[in-house]
Amino acid sequence: MNKITLVFIATLLLNSCGSKTQEKDNPVENKEITETKNTAMKNVLFVLTSHDELGDTGEKTGFWVEEFAAPYYLLTDKGVNVTLASPKGGQPPIDPKSEQPDFQTPATKRYYEDQETQDKISKTLKLSEVSQSDYDAVFYPGGHGPLWDLAEDENSIKLIESFYNNNKTVAAVCHAPAIFKNTKNTDGSPLVKGKKVTGFTNGEEDAVQLTDVVPFLVEDMLISNGGIYSKKDDWNPYAVEDGLLITGQNPASSELVAEKLLERLK
Repeated sequence: MNKITLVFIATLLLNSCGSKTQEKDNPVENKEITETKNTAMKNVLFVLTSHDELGDTGEKTGFWVEEFAAPYYLLTDKGVNVTLASPKGGQPPIDPKSEQPDFQTPATKRYYEDQETQDKISKTLKLSEVSQSDYDAVFYPGGHGPLWDLAEDENSIKLIESFYNNNKTVAAVCHAPAIFKNTKNTDGSPLVKGKKVTGFTNGEEDAVQLTDVVPFLVEDMLISNGGIYSKKDDWNPYAVEDGLLITGQNPASSELVAEKLLERLK
C-alpha cells in the first residue's frame, strides 16, 4: 500500500472520529435536530374565529394574538407545517385588547415583525373546505370570538368529531374550549363527558367584566357537559391532557398547550 493511500485512509478515520466526538459533545443540539426531524412531516390545522362583535356592547373582539402566536412559532420552529382556517376564510378579526402593550410577549412581538405570517393569516382557508384527513391534529386559539361562532358552527363541530374519531388530537386554549359545547361522541354523549378539561374560568371572565356579555361561561359549559373540570388560580398557566384532548386555561397557558401537542405529534 503506497503512502498516498495510507494518508487518505488516516484522514478519513480522523474526520470520522471528529464527527462522532462532536455529536457526543453537543447532546442538546443533537436532540433538537432529532425532534425537528420527528415533526417535520407533521401537519396541524389552526382554526381561528371569524366573529368580531363583542355581544351588544358595540366593541370588537376576535382571536387573541398571543394564543395564536406562541403555539404557531413553537410548532413551526420544530418543523411542523401549520395551515390556517376560519369559518369565513380570509382575514380573521383580531381582538383589539390583545394588541395592548400589557399583553405583549416575545411571541406577539415576533408576529408583528413577521410579514410573511401576517400575510398567511390574512388568507385563511374556509372551514368548509378543509378535511381532517389532511392533518395530524387541530388547534383552536382563543379570544372571545369562538364563543359566538365556533361553538355553534356545524363545520367546526363535524371537523372536531372527525379528528377525534380518527384518533387525532384536538387542542384548544382559553375561550376556545367553547368548541366543545355541541361536539358529541359516537353514542351521542358530550365529547368532554368524563374527560379532564380546563378553560377560561368564571373568575377570569368576571375579572374582565364580561360575565353578562358572553353567551355562556366556558367553565360552566364544560362542567354541564360532564367534563372533569379543573383550574389553577386565575391567570396562572395551566393545561390538561386527557387522551386526544388538550385544553389550556387562559392566554398564559397557550405555550403549555402547544408543548403538549408537540409531544403528541412526536
